[in-house]
Amino acid sequence: MSVLVNLIKLFILMAPLTGLCVETKMCSYSTYAWNVNTKSVTNYHRVSHPYSELDDFEIDKTTSCTVCEEDQREIILQGVKPFKVCKKLHRKIESALISAMNRGKKIETVIGYRVGLTRGELDSMGNRTGFSHHSYGIAIDINAAYNGLYDKCLKFNSDCRLRKGGRWVSHHPMSLTPSDIIVKNLRKMGLKWGGEIKGWQKDFMHFSPDGY
Repeated sequence: MSVLVNLIKLFILMAPLTGLCVETKMCSYSTYAWNVNTKSVTNYHRVSHPYSELDDFEIDKTTSCTVCEEDQREIILQGVKPFKVCKKLHRKIESALISAMNRGKKIETVIGYRVGLTRGELDSMGNRTGFSHHSYGIAIDINAAYNGLYDKCLKFNSDCRLRKGGRWVSHHPMSLTPSDIIVKNLRKMGLKWGGEIKGWQKDFMHFSPDGY
């Protein structure tokens, strides 16, 4: 009986220590906000909280990908600076780009996961309050130096205004077009190309689930 009592006492003493051994899954990321008044980024800060406390706005409704660094996976392509995307899309994006490169398509740069409040409604200070697709790791920008973002561009012509990246020239080998192998491969895996979106913007470097 004394042995049983001693075992119970030992269990009671060890219980708090065993609890310390259970690691709490965390969600961590660095972010900022885009201010439409100053047209600049502001409010850089670091976020870290238990994964179980994720807010709805930290989860993409279409893919269930999150803004958490812990949910991103790195892609390494030959001659390209490593970048990260959501773990749910990681293998498909990697395969699509490697396939394009194996067929002779040159890729110089890719921007993937990058957290920022650059969409959605404005707060009282003029800051955007919604995360971009890049924030969830579900968007990539390819060869931006040759595939710029334009506004005032319902249909591409000389009146379109370049806002970011380099000039898009349809016949340039580094520029993306509807028939380009990169566009075709990423379209097959479920991403839409920003060069084909409706409205007043054309984002030739950009791919995401809805193209925006």
